[in-house]
Amino acid sequence: MPENILEIKNLVVEYHTDDAVIHAVNGINLTVEKGETIGLVGETGAGKTTIARAILRILPTPPAKLRGGEIFFESRDITGLSEREMRKVRGNKIAMIFQDPMTALNPIKKIGSQISEAIMLHNEISRTEAERRACDMLETVGIPSERYGEYPHQFSGGMKQRVVIAMALACNPELLLADEPTTALDVTIQAQVLEMMQGLKDKLGTSVVLITHDLGVVADICDCVAVVYAGEIVEYGRAEHIFDGAARHPYTIGLFNSLPNLDSSERRLKPIKGLMPDPTNLPKGCKFMQRCPDAADECGARSPDVVEVEPGHQVKCFYAGVNK
Repeated sequence: MPENILEIKNLVVEYHTDDAVIHAVNGINLTVEKGETIGLVGETGAGKTTIARAILRILPTPPAKLRGGEIFFESRDITGLSEREMRKVRGNKIAMIFQDPMTALNPIKKIGSQISEAIMLHNEISRTEAERRACDMLETVGIPSERYGEYPHQFSGGMKQRVVIAMALACNPELLLADEPTTALDVTIQAQVLEMMQGLKDKLGTSVVLITHDLGVVADICDCVAVVYAGEIVEYGRAEHIFDGAARHPYTIGLFNSLPNLDSSERRLKPIKGLMPDPTNLPKGCKFMQRCPDAADECGARSPDVVEVEPGHQVKCFYAGVNK
């Protein structure tokens, strides 16, 4: 049986403001196996980044509050670790590629020193050895080691993203959290970065949680997919369960219908009508009910249970297993 590197059980995260409580993550359950890549997909505001930040324990507190749940990394619940213990995990065992390389890099420090700093923090080695390893990491991500002493403003957007990836992988982490790592890049550079990430994953055996809006990226590099809506996972399965017309939740089906398809005769796309519910005032029943074309009275009365429509394919919908 494959060994799980990460298990999230009933995770609940809220943001408290002076005016309201924002229910960002509402009872998430998720498992990541060693060497596996899982994609978290969904609209902006669904709670994907909050899940990643909760795993790494870098939620902004205040206003964020971890209201419940457990996060097991290598069979140890890291929600109970002290900040000092957690520092030994961040960057060393679990690393994160942040969405915007412009804000992830310190503009007044040389990129090489930013990478070697992380290496020295988690390894008892000399500065010379740390600098050598940092140069090796730059070469690994396709940046000449001669650029070790340059500053972030001297790099293009794609090169900055490569530097951020080098920082994240500098200590060979066992779990990598990638928060939309290619969003700010053009298509050509995006493909290069994804290919590089896949190569490094295969080389190092790293498990990856990839946050993205791009279903094409998910189909290309992810083993499993979790579709997130209003702080809940509404559909989960292996890539073959979600793609090729096998999706079962109305929201997932709506996401695919919103994409252009060269094999279809449809002249117009079919966007999902409406907006996600107000996270400060979530509906009692199914969170997707107001936008669902198949909603029934039962959907508004209570929240649906998770249904396993086939082995490994789970859907949170009353009618997931019903052939209409």
